[in-house]
Amino acid sequence: MLTLYRPGDGPWHRLSAGPKSLVLTLIVLGVSLLPAAWWSAATAAGVCLACYTVRGAGMRDLLRQVVTIRWILLVTLAGQLVFLGPEDAVANTIRVCAAVVISGLLALTTPVSELLDVLDRALRPLRWLGIDPQRAALTIAVTLSTLPVLARLEREVREAQRARGGGRSLRLFAIPFLVVALKHADALGDALTARGVR
Repeated sequence: MLTLYRPGDGPWHRLSAGPKSLVLTLIVLGVSLLPAAWWSAATAAGVCLACYTVRGAGMRDLLRQVVTIRWILLVTLAGQLVFLGPEDAVANTIRVCAAVVISGLLALTTPVSELLDVLDRALRPLRWLGIDPQRAALTIAVTLSTLPVLARLEREVREAQRARGGGRSLRLFAIPFLVVALKHADALGDALTARGVR
């Protein structure tokens, strides 16, 4: 199972998972609550850059995160340009980008085992609703770690498509991508079953 975690010794890595989750959540909320204006877009971008220039995370990780969500950003920007002015559309898109990328720092700087522990503790109050916190935490962690796998599979299928002279045909991309994604899901299901998760 591929994870986003990158080992390091910077401040984000040294901060334990619980306080780090709280700090990043507060930063994301602050960025999300900014008004839709040019200055708030610049502020959100500046906060994002500041979070990634701390030793242990860097511009390469920031760029990788932005490239991963490029289609979400494009759809967000295009949809808002239709109904809102350029200032609102750009500011909202940059705030969404900053919120997603800043929250990605948690997965980049925290091992999956620590994330599972934090999620398990955070979800314990839901036990009285009949929700198993360990199973819910595992589901969230598996989802977070599967997204980069799907992004990697998408790149591999695109490269194979280009190597075969397939151009940018959606039909020629969709079927092989679906096959490799289902194979990955099957392998992941087998691995979880082997560990006693049902």
